[in-house]
Amino acid sequence: MREVKLYRISGMIRKGNLLEPIRFRREVRAMRREQAIERVYSEVGSHHRAKRHEIRILEVEELEED
Repeated sequence: MREVKLYRISGMIRKGNLLEPIRFRREVRAMRREQAIERVYSEVGSHHRAKRHEIRILEVEELEED
């Protein structure tokens, strides 16, 4: 059985009408790294009305749970 892990994902959103990119950092629970990235694309894109090509994932870090 797989266990759920905690990931910290940071990145930025670069939209054409903004002068500076929007930086973000999210902590997400997921079974795999790819699932965590997919969830961040979904949440950040929905919240900021950004397409996937406007979102850049800069770092994915697996965290230790306390």
